[in-house]
Amino acid sequence: MAMKRDAGIKTVCRNKKAGHDYYLEEPLEAGIVLKGAEVKSLREGRANLVDSYARVKGGEVFLYNMHISPYPFAHGMELEPTRTRKLLLNKREIKRLIGKTVEKGYSLVPTRVYFKGGRAKVEIALAKGKKKYDKRRVLKEKELKREMDQARKRNGY
Repeated sequence: MAMKRDAGIKTVCRNKKAGHDYYLEEPLEAGIVLKGAEVKSLREGRANLVDSYARVKGGEVFLYNMHISPYPFAHGMELEPTRTRKLLLNKREIKRLIGKTVEKGYSLVPTRVYFKGGRAKVEIALAKGKKKYDKRRVLKEKELKREMDQARKRNGY
């Protein structure tokens, strides 16, 4: 389990692929509606954000394809692991998201799930997709920076 604790925030999972595939522009914190033992599964770190996305539908925001493994000790309540979950945002934030996601190329991508003050939260970001050449350019810049840092270290700078 890869969980961190900083300032009362316990990170459950991150979507590392989102930073590689998208330009993340505006992060937003949203509450998430969970049922039954999903909270206990989240506390154990049994969640995955790979291939998940958020969408505004009917004036509400929903999270699709987020996988929360079933809690092994919960009996009598079988929930689908990748069911659609509602996100809790203010009307003002939802209206702004509707305006932004209508623009070409923008989408809502969850970047991490965490607990803040005992409540489950999802950080979603307004994102614009990267082209293949953008991804290659970013990787090349990282590699050059790493080489420069290693050279500085070797030469004692």
